[in-house]
Amino acid sequence: MPTPRFRTVLLALTLVAVPTASVAYASAETPAASPAAVGGAVAAATGLDDPAKKDIAMQLVSSAENSSLDWKAQYGYIEDIGDGRGYTAGIIGFCSGTGDMLDLVELYTQRKPGNPLAPYLPALRAVDGTDSHEGLDPGFTAAWKQAAKDSAFKTAQNDERDRVYFSPAVNRGKQDGLGTLGQFAYYDAIVMHGDGGDSTSFSNIRKRALAKAKTPAQGGDQTTYLHAFLDARVWAMRQEEAHEDTSRVDTAQRVFLNKGNLNLDPPLDWKVYGDSFHIG
Repeated sequence: MPTPRFRTVLLALTLVAVPTASVAYASAETPAASPAAVGGAVAAATGLDDPAKKDIAMQLVSSAENSSLDWKAQYGYIEDIGDGRGYTAGIIGFCSGTGDMLDLVELYTQRKPGNPLAPYLPALRAVDGTDSHEGLDPGFTAAWKQAAKDSAFKTAQNDERDRVYFSPAVNRGKQDGLGTLGQFAYYDAIVMHGDGGDSTSFSNIRKRALAKAKTPAQGGDQTTYLHAFLDARVWAMRQEEAHEDTSRVDTAQRVFLNKGNLNLDPPLDWKVYGDSFHIG
C-alpha cells in the first residue's frame, strides 16, 4: 500500500503554503463553503466528503507523501522508495507490488485502450505482490509520466482513490459517529496501511482502538476514541521501518485533536518529517 515518500531535497525545506481556491479535476469536487464548527459536535461536521474538506484531506496526505501541499502536481509522480512495494506513483501512492496500481491501469485501459501504460499490464500482473521491476524497466516510468498528461488517466486515479481508500474510510467514519477529523484519521490510516488481514491494517488498527474506547456511535466520547485510534495507529506504524516516523500523527492529526478541531476547520498548522505547513 502507499507509504510516506522521503525526498531528501524536499525534506530539507520548510514549506508554508496556502491551498488553491478550487479543485481542478472535476466540477463535482469544487470546494464549497463549509459551516463553522459548533463545539466540535458530530452533527456540526460537514464530513470529509464535503468538497472543501476533501481538498484539505488531499493536501494533508500530500504533505506527508510528497512534502508538498500541491497534490494535483502528483499524478505523474513515480519512484521506487525502497519499501519493498516496487514502484510508488500517483496522487495516493499506487504501488506496483500491492495490486492497486494494477487495478488503476486496468481501469484506465478499459476506458482508453491503447494508452501508454497498457503494454505493461502483463508485467504489472507478474510483479504483483513483489518489489520486482521485471518487465517494467526501462520504459515504465516514462510511460507513467506520459499518461499523467491525459485527463482520462487523472480521472482514473481520482476514481480509484475514492473507491479503494477515500469512500470506505469516510463511510466507516460516519458509521462510527466521527466528525471530519476522525474521518480523515481513518482515511490517512487506510492510505498508508491498506485494509488487508495483517495486524497493521486499517481494520485491525480500529479493532485495537475499540479495545480501549467506544466510538461515538457506541455512546463513547469522540475525543477519547480518536486518541485511542491514533495510539493504535502509532503502534502500527512502528511495526515497520518504512513507517517508523510517526510525525504525520504526532505533529499533525494529534495537534488538531488536542485543539478540539474535530471539524478540521482552517486555519491549520502542522509539521510532517520536520517540515512546517499551513492552510489558511
